Amino acid sequence: MSRKTIITGTLILTAANLITKCMGFFYRVFMSNAIGAEGMGLYQLILPIYSLSWSITSAGFTTTISRLTAQEHIRGQNGNIGRIVKQAVCLSLFISFIVSGALFIFSDKVAFYLLKDSRTALPLQLLAMAVPFMAAGSCFRGFFLGMQETLIPALSQVLEQTARIVTIYFLAGIFVPLGLSYACCAAVAGILLGEFLSCGFAVWNYLHYKRKHKLIRKPTLSSPAVLSMILAMAVPLSATRIATSLLSTVENILIPRQLQLHGQNTMQALSTYGELTGMAMPLILLPSACLMAASVSLVPEISEACAVKQDTRISRTVSATFLFTSIISFGAAALFAVFPREICYVVYNRQALGQVLFPLAFLCPFIYAQTTLHGLLNGLGEQFFLFWSSIFSSFITIAVIWFFMPAYGVAAFLGGWLLSLLVIVGLSLWKLYQRTGVFPSLYNCFLKPLLAGAAAGLLVKYVIRISEPSKLLFLGSLCGMGMLYLLFLLALGCLRRKNLEALLSAKK
Repeated sequence: MSRKTIITGTLILTAANLITKCMGFFYRVFMSNAIGAEGMGLYQLILPIYSLSWSITSAGFTTTISRLTAQEHIRGQNGNIGRIVKQAVCLSLFISFIVSGALFIFSDKVAFYLLKDSRTALPLQLLAMAVPFMAAGSCFRGFFLGMQETLIPALSQVLEQTARIVTIYFLAGIFVPLGLSYACCAAVAGILLGEFLSCGFAVWNYLHYKRKHKLIRKPTLSSPAVLSMILAMAVPLSATRIATSLLSTVENILIPRQLQLHGQNTMQALSTYGELTGMAMPLILLPSACLMAASVSLVPEISEACAVKQDTRISRTVSATFLFTSIISFGAAALFAVFPREICYVVYNRQALGQVLFPLAFLCPFIYAQTTLHGLLNGLGEQFFLFWSSIFSSFITIAVIWFFMPAYGVAAFLGGWLLSLLVIVGLSLWKLYQRTGVFPSLYNCFLKPLLAGAAAGLLVKYVIRISEPSKLLFLGSLCGMGMLYLLFLLALGCLRRKNLEALLSAKK
């Protein structure tokens, strides 16, 4: 019996990610213009707490439910799926109420002792209310991902982002004049409304889907067995996310402090931090929307293949996914390396921000490769490996920030991030080869896209230098660079028919 291809789900999630990221840019541009770089820095201080709350209550359950749902569905045991979802939701809600209550009660202490800024206390209390909705919604989205019904999670993402933008649009004029703390409250209110609507949408569609497809059957697995399965996957996944979020929080707290030791005052350090993490990094991550979607889709795809021991299918999926990743990553790197100032001017009206964006361009291939590798290894059940490798990678970044940032500033952070990415990508490739016997071709998946991106970028850069600057030239250069990149990929054999068929072919 034929089924949906991985590319179908990836395209749906990619479209949703691109839409929400574009909407998110409107949100960030509006916020940056309303409260400035310092306000963005303050908002960025709150986001690691949001990420940590998501890691504790939601991250492990989304992937776990997705993988277990795909596994039971391919085996024809649909009766077990309802029990898996029900127990996962109850468990995640129990944890979320504890986290929410603790964050609300101790918001003052978190703001003063951890974030070192008392203005974040009120936004943290508002953020605490969003945690239960975030947890429950993530579980139901995991169910739809496991069933490869990606339209519902995609629409919930768009709904959530829409709520955030509408909220900040209407509340900004009221809250911003009251101070930066209230401006952050307006942004967090958008998070709360978005999580509430997204959760409600997912729950309604889950109940409708169960009735329509008659998944209400007697389960063959007992409740203790299901709970054991959930915990066996969710605990290492959650531990990985929690550890990564905690270490990321340490990084985000250290960066402004170490910049002050580098010679900047408090306002300058917070502004630099806001430009780096709140403005430049989202630009770099925008093209990875399709890879994040692919990473999510890979979990049920690889899980199903493992459940029925289809080694050929695993090998084909790994090879095609890496080719896709390399084409996107090297194309994005060339784009940001050639047009850093122009992109920052168009998006943020800050041409000088291009100095921060330019060095980040060279990290794109490693950032995007890490995203894909995590999706593949999650599908193979390598949660413990991802746990310790992520921690090791974060420790490298923190060590560089601590020891070298006071002397070298932002350059030290970028160097440390590059080193940590090289380590985790190398370790992940080694683990993937151990499990599947597949190692991406360095010549086809790395060297050829690198040459194509470099050639297209250098040619366009030369045209820009000898031409008179204009908006028309910029738009023409963007289109021309994209066309040149595709032509070079074709000339080098990256887009051969067999490669496209591996990526787009229907599985049976």
